[in-house]
Order: sequence, then structure tokens, then C-alpha cells
Amino acid sequence: MIRVGIAGWSYPDWEGPLYPRPLPRGFDAVRFLGRYVNLLEVNSSFYGIPQARNVERWGRSARDCADLVFSAKLERGLTHEWAALDEAQRDQRASALLRAFEPLAEHGLLRAWLAQFPLSFHAGPRERAWVGWLAARFRAPQLVLELRHRSWFEPAVLAECAQRGVAIATIDLPAASDHPPSDWSLRAPLGYLRLHGRNRDAWFDRAASRDQKYDYLYTQQELEPLARTARRLEAAHGEALVVTNNHFSGKAVANALELMFALQGAPVAAPRALIDAYPRLEQFARPDGQADLFSA
Repeated sequence: MIRVGIAGWSYPDWEGPLYPRPLPRGFDAVRFLGRYVNLLEVNSSFYGIPQARNVERWGRSARDCADLVFSAKLERGLTHEWAALDEAQRDQRASALLRAFEPLAEHGLLRAWLAQFPLSFHAGPRERAWVGWLAARFRAPQLVLELRHRSWFEPAVLAECAQRGVAIATIDLPAASDHPPSDWSLRAPLGYLRLHGRNRDAWFDRAASRDQKYDYLYTQQELEPLARTARRLEAAHGEALVVTNNHFSGKAVANALELMFALQGAPVAAPRALIDAYPRLEQFARPDGQADLFSA
């Protein structure tokens, strides 16, 4: 099985090209998006532990959708600040995150945890031990590592990750000599593909904003080999999650729908506003009119 979805759903620049503008009172983005994709990656949990009532609301909305599940990013204290935290602080953050997502986990709606590490996270002894700590705490659902430095892709290190039961995400981002190699394999229960876009100039520009880095629309020619990668991950692992993270101005949703068409070979539903914003979607998407799922 291949699930296709998007990273996050609360972006002001989505109003207009995707969401109604202004947003109606009580607009429910999870229910809205659940009409078109079957996976949502919770991005806000990277910046802070979500409130339980918000997670409960996401779960209620997802249960109204046909086949919608979530993955969730670990809080940045566990991926970017872990070395500066003492043992009690690490345990507190992990426990709080696990508790916050219980409303999704108990209903089988949380499919994976994503630990997104920075390029500076190399495969040294302390870092590998930290991966082991995370693997023990986040045993269920599946823990997926996003590792951006190529030192993690040595055979011995990959074997260690496999032994710990973690999965490693395949990532598409601007190429660099210290980024992961293109050819590697890992035995894991789940495949995970994340698309960050290929905006090379902004990606390596320290002054560029987040929106600038992720302002990229994949061409249909670029998406074809990525669809083949998704199929390869499904064949290798039995299940693959594909997440588009090129979020600026709704581009992630447009590319997610294009990928779904490439994988299914059949027209997909799309919001009328998104087709108007990206007319090439008319080739394979059927307009869904003005979605009226605005109630919380």
C-alpha cells in the first residue's frame, strides 16, 4: 500500500490557492484535506507539544474521512537540542509527546513517528546511542529517521539501525556532497519518502526564509521517477508513506495529487481553487467544487 499526503496543513499562504479566503468560521482543514489525500504529517509537533484537545479534534475529523491517517514529527528538543538536555528533560519531553498523541494512537490513526535530524547530526557514537534511546521510547507506531548526512548510510550503521527496528526516510532535496547517497537499502517494516523540493539557491542560502526554501513545484517529469521510488519502497517494505513538504502556496498539495494520479492511473479529485491556481492539474484532476466541510 502507498499512502500520499502532505507535511502540515496550517499555512497562511494556502488561503486562496487552496483554502477559502478568508477562512470561514469553524473551517476544518483536516476534514477538508481528507477528501483528497489519505495521509497528514503533523508538522506543528516539531515546534511544541500539541494540546490534547487539538489532537482529539484531529482524530474526530479523520474518522469522518474515508481512509485518513497521520504521522507526527518528534519535538525539536528530541532531534535538534537533545545534547543540551539532561536525562530528566529528555524523558519529560518524550513522555509528554507520547501522551499528547494518545487520542490518535488508540484509534489506530497514528501510523509513524518522524525524527527529522539536521545535517549536523553525524553518525558518531553519541548520536548512534541517541537513536537507540529514541527507538526504545518510540517503539510504536513505527519510528522513522530523516537523516541528512551521508555518514549514516555506511553498511555497518544501516545494519545497526535495522537491528533497532527503525526505518529511514528516503528524501528528495537539493543535492550536496554530504547528503545521503542515492543507492542504499534497509530492512524495515515501513518505507517513507519525503519531498522537500529542489530550490537549490534558497536551500543553501542562510538568509533565505522557510517559505523561500520550500517554494518549489515539481514538474511532471520530475515526479515520474519519484512515483517509481514510491513503488520500490512499497515492494521492499510492504507499505510506503509519501509526504510532500514543498508547502509554499499549496504546491505540496498540487504535487501530492499529481503523484496520486501517477500511482493510480485514474483521475483524482481536487479543490476547484487549486486547479485554478495550477491549471496543469486539469489534465488528470476532476474539480470537487467548493468544499463545504467548515464545521469543527
